[in-house]
This record gives sequence, structure tokens and C-alpha cells, in this order.
Amino acid sequence: MADYHEDQLSEASMNASRALKSVKEEIEAVDWYNQRVDATNDQELAKILAHNRDEEIEHACMVLEWLRRNMPGWDEQMKTYLFTQGDITLLEEEGEGGEEGGEAPAGGDLAIGKIE
Repeated sequence: MADYHEDQLSEASMNASRALKSVKEEIEAVDWYNQRVDATNDQELAKILAHNRDEEIEHACMVLEWLRRNMPGWDEQMKTYLFTQGDITLLEEEGEGGEEGGEAPAGGDLAIGKIE
């Protein structure tokens, strides 16, 4: 298969590449359909195009879930950023316990358990 940047890849790497390319293609299709929905004055056509757009979103989400299960890093990042509330740019710091380097919990307790 063309489009690989290296010659000797494991099957896992080739599958990850296939999935990543598929996500890009699905998201591009979502964009195209969404633009067409916005541009048309025909309501029946808009409904069909919106349906097609939503199908592409479904496909992209399915591949993202495959990536989460099969490619290192995706699960951790998705748990940090997806289905959250508040300022997205602060979520990484919150997940690490505050600003760079973290902060001790209130009351001086380092939450490492009791030493006997």
C-alpha cells in the first residue's frame, strides 16, 4: 500500500495508518456534506445531505473507538478531553493535579497513605 513513510512496518502500524486515514476521510466528508446542507435552498435535499453527514460522523466515531482500543495514547487523551465540561485548555492541568508539577492537596496530606 502506498502512502507509508517507512518501508518496514508491522501489521499494527499499517492498521493504525489505515484507521487514521479513514478518520481524515470521514471528517472531510462531514465537512463537505455540512457545507452542502448550509448552501442548499431545497429542504428535502438538505434533509438527505444532513442524513449523509450524520452517517459520516458515525463512521468517524467508530474508527476513533477502534483507535482508542488499539493505538497507544488515544485512550488516555480521550479520557482527559472527551465528554467533559468547562475550559478544554485547562483539562490537562486539572488531570495532573493543578499547574505544572502539580500541587499538594489541601491540608498538607500528600495522599500517599499512612506510614506506620
